[in-house]
Amino acid sequence: PSLIEITEVHKTIASLLYRATSVAVNAPAKTAIVYGGSVKAANAREILAADAVDGVLVGGASLDAGEFGKIIEGAGNLG
Repeated sequence: PSLIEITEVHKTIASLLYRATSVAVNAPAKTAIVYGGSVKAANAREILAADAVDGVLVGGASLDAGEFGKIIEGAGNLG
């Protein structure tokens, strides 16, 4: 999916969660919404910088130490 699609889906999920929990007593102020698509060193930084994306689930790329290290490094450089 494109970055725009990822952002739109995450915003929709956040909105649905807010509506579902806003009436609940002691509802959490914020629920982290993570992206679980194909995350690689080449796209992780862009995805993590997207509005409404709170993190990523790294799958197969985590099996390659060099690739996983680049993802971590890119995430650390965001802020």
